Amino acid sequence: MKIAIRMDDISPDMDWDKFLNFTGLLKEHGLTALLGVVPDNRDEKLSIDPPREDFWDVIKGLSKDGFTIAMHGHTHIYTTDKGGIFPLNRKSEFAGLPYDMQCSMISDGRKILSDHGIETDIFMAPSHSYDHNTLRALSDNGFKVITDGFGDRPYSYKKITFYPISYKKSRSLKSKRDGIVTFVVHANTMTDKEYESYKRIIKEGKCVPYRELSDLSPVKAGACYRLREYLMALSKRTASDMIRLIRRK
Repeated sequence: MKIAIRMDDISPDMDWDKFLNFTGLLKEHGLTALLGVVPDNRDEKLSIDPPREDFWDVIKGLSKDGFTIAMHGHTHIYTTDKGGIFPLNRKSEFAGLPYDMQCSMISDGRKILSDHGIETDIFMAPSHSYDHNTLRALSDNGFKVITDGFGDRPYSYKKITFYPISYKKSRSLKSKRDGIVTFVVHANTMTDKEYESYKRIIKEGKCVPYRELSDLSPVKAGACYRLREYLMALSKRTASDMIRLIRRK
């Protein structure tokens, strides 16, 4: 199994040292990642450094270097406690909102990116949470790809192609199967231990440029596939909830 990297929570006020260290590590080894850019970040938890005025130039420069750009939500502010149709978490910027509202948010986010010279048809949902209205709104706004779901190759569902993330990283690293799965990186909160772990994985040659996912033909996902994926996400969330509960005691 090969590993592709996606980086979440990219904004003008992110932790720039960690972001540049990690993208520098990737470039050093001839790798590129998917960058989830928040069009209009209003989430204080993502605000680490003073906003850099050259943010959009940096992103466009990385795009020219082969990095892939995704729209990571709109403002990254959670509006509901819904997990949607991929319930890894109990919060969402989109899931549970009416179609018209979601469509407006997605349209506005895409316009912000476009006004800054960034064109993309890839969407990355904050906390991985979206619903059927989100898929419809994305399709109506020209988005063709979502970076989410579980699996080892792209799959198509309701006019959208999904690029799956890893269900369990340790299992993906040990797998001998063909295919590519995505590891989710949050540079803002990355510890030195996590950085060294990724450094080792990269040096071992287990990673590929993110764009290689687009070279794989998507399989069609039916109702059974989506139900299995839903249950996997729900079970992973339940396990995480139990671990947090135990740690509090």
